[in-house]
Amino acid sequence: MTDYDTYGTSRHTASELVRLVTGHLDVVFTERESDYRGVYHLAQGTYGRIEIQPNAIPGDDGQDDLYTPEHPAVRILLLTNTPPPEPTLHTRLGTIQGLVHLGRESW
Repeated sequence: MTDYDTYGTSRHTASELVRLVTGHLDVVFTERESDYRGVYHLAQGTYGRIEIQPNAIPGDDGQDDLYTPEHPAVRILLLTNTPPPEPTLHTRLGTIQGLVHLGRESW
């Protein structure tokens, strides 16, 4: 089973959130670019897969779409993909001011 958690912030930019998460988790992010998702940041390691990306992603019609349309006010997303349970990751992310847990799915 794998947990997929979504966090969001309108307080921080993607670069700021990368710095904050790096400091809290001691992970290294690499910048990636995708036609579907635009520019995003990826870290893989002890805590599983962590991605930071804008909520607004390039749309097929030249207009931006929302990755999480149910949270239109959220500018930046943090997505995790971890084997459960991973309480340390969630506890440390919970200490970042302005970062809100938006939901979890388990598969």
